[in-house]
Amino acid sequence: MKTAHIVSSVEDEFDMDLIRTFPCFEPADYLDSEEAIVGFVNVFLEEDDTSMLVHALETVAQAPGMLGTDELSASTREELFVALREESSPRLDTVMRVMKSLGLRLVVEPVGTASDSTPLSETPETP
Repeated sequence: MKTAHIVSSVEDEFDMDLIRTFPCFEPADYLDSEEAIVGFVNVFLEEDDTSMLVHALETVAQAPGMLGTDELSASTREELFVALREESSPRLDTVMRVMKSLGLRLVVEPVGTASDSTPLSETPETP
């Protein structure tokens, strides 16, 4: 099926001047409670992608009044952002240190629990 109009650029389809007037969305601005932060990080954990978890932690670190960081020095805060930069692949010990500095911790639970939609009997066995 052919379309009658081929869009040659985004600007053909949208009013870019109007779009530029919209405020920039910063998810960190909405992480204003412990529950919001925990829920946000848990959504990224469900993706089973470590880079997504690192991105979530970086976003939490940027949240105003984030958990556990009021007492962090400027150098510690800088180390936190270096550990979470996009091109880094932090090790588990680094992720754990970052999470602790943010007032968070990882919790392990078996697959198939009430918070997981996959029944335990249907999880693949690992050799």
